[in-house]
Amino acid sequence: MAAVVQYGSQPGEVELRDVPVPDVSDGTVLLQVAAVGVCGTDVHQLYHTRKSSTGLPVTLGHEFGGTVVAVGSAIGASRQHRFREGDRVVSETAEYICGTCAYCRAGHYNVCPHRRGFGFRANGAMAAYVRVPERCLHQLPDGLDLELAALAEPCCVAYNAIVERSRVRPGDSVLILGPGPIGLLCLAMARLSGAGTIVVAGLTSDAARLAMALDLGASQTVDLQLEDLAEVVRSIGDGHGVDLVVDASGSSRALETAMLAVRPMGHITKVGWGPEPLNASLDPIVAKAATLAGSFSHAFNTWERVIALLGSGTLDVAPLVGLQAPLTRWREGFEAMHEGRVAKAVLHP
Repeated sequence: MAAVVQYGSQPGEVELRDVPVPDVSDGTVLLQVAAVGVCGTDVHQLYHTRKSSTGLPVTLGHEFGGTVVAVGSAIGASRQHRFREGDRVVSETAEYICGTCAYCRAGHYNVCPHRRGFGFRANGAMAAYVRVPERCLHQLPDGLDLELAALAEPCCVAYNAIVERSRVRPGDSVLILGPGPIGLLCLAMARLSGAGTIVVAGLTSDAARLAMALDLGASQTVDLQLEDLAEVVRSIGDGHGVDLVVDASGSSRALETAMLAVRPMGHITKVGWGPEPLNASLDPIVAKAATLAGSFSHAFNTWERVIALLGSGTLDVAPLVGLQAPLTRWREGFEAMHEGRVAKAVLHP
């Protein structure tokens, strides 16, 4: 079968290859992939802007949904399957967790130190079929299209960042730094949480995504290269800063900006990744008695709630999908996201 494979650690060392269909084993199922989203991390792997050579070669893709076509032997005390052939499902991203560390035992397996993710150290879903541990799967409601359900994973990232790792109360002011897919989904989650004023900031090159932020309900957008964000922040509420700043860009500059924009006793949630050293003082967090929290991945309950939001139509991700293409046109999807022409590209194996 054809698969999008990262085969080396240099820029551009990703190609469409023929790989075998995986066998199912105890506790796993074989999914026929209906749709797989292109994530910013996939794009980083193509352009090697995040350096990692562990586990290569590897099939990319960790945002996916599909149909169960084969089931391995059951495991566990009951030795019964939760899923069967024909089930429409989406999958979590942790292909392997140890199950025994303190974090796994407490249900926080997203931070298991032994975790392996699809598309990184385990073969992902940019292929016709993918093998998935049964514990990763979530059943889909009948009315939810697989193409949209495949974007449940980035929705879960945003849900964790806004609902579980932040505190948003009705009427709160929120500043989101970075209008990429996660930033835009954080906007959607902040709206659902009742935020009153939501400002989304980005660069001039983000013009299309900033326009999308307005369409998705942002109160205001800011081009950081043309406008004075500090002036915008002073115009919100009592002028002392915003209640919550979400760093969805990952750059060091963004965290510096967040520390300046947050109000005393406010909250900063960092969900964006970036390799640059900070080279800045954290004293503003101390002086403001502000809270800084990291947010990574998601766990079971997050997925169940996000699927309920998608299934009811309360959360609509369709406007984010700017390109759909067959797997053979994978490069087109990667480039469209890299250049900021679309918020989200979805591939169909």
